[in-house]
Amino acid sequence: MLWPSRCLACEAPGLEGLDLCAGCAAALPWNRCACAVCALPLPQPGTCGDCLRREAALARRRRVPALTAVHAVFVYAAPLDHLLPRFKFHRDLAAGALLSQLMAEAVASLPRPDAVIPVPLHRARLRRRGYDQALELARPLARSLALPLRDDLLRRVRRTAPQSELSALARRRNLKDAFAVKPGIRLPAHVVLVDDVMTTGATLHAAAEALKRAGVQHIDAWVCARVP
Repeated sequence: MLWPSRCLACEAPGLEGLDLCAGCAAALPWNRCACAVCALPLPQPGTCGDCLRREAALARRRRVPALTAVHAVFVYAAPLDHLLPRFKFHRDLAAGALLSQLMAEAVASLPRPDAVIPVPLHRARLRRRGYDQALELARPLARSLALPLRDDLLRRVRRTAPQSELSALARRRNLKDAFAVKPGIRLPAHVVLVDDVMTTGATLHAAAEALKRAGVQHIDAWVCARVP
């Protein structure tokens, strides 16, 4: 009551319980029609061509994908394309709290995992940035959904070049063996990886591969936004 909410996107008065105004809330680019596997926005529900080809290739090799499905709450478009960079690169943790709140509302009806795992930063990048944006999304998300947060399981063991500077193929090579699971820890059977943005999915797939090799049976991902 003393501090009425303000819209984090445009500074107009916010809605009750939400740091967005009515106009920006109405403009949120919800990703409601997307590929069932990789969350790529589609004109109608189904599985995109890339995922169908990937599934066929894995079937020929008698392998199953490490990452079962990705659920992206938003398409990476306005006003997310302003809020997410402010959160990720400019320490706007209020924007992160808002995005986590919106994510929690969107994924509440999905199958509940045994644990939520934020995709970790390498310690060098964490020192430079000062915070881990995936953890800042995952912590309130897990609390809101009453799910265990397990930020102790997965480590980023190899410092990699920024993914935004690389092609899709280079992204996959860049992340080879970049993640590892801490030894000697009892692993949940079903986990959800949490991250801020998915472009090609290379980071999520690399993290999922590490968890799968360690013995996790079922791995999904919840991300804030999907780049079309």
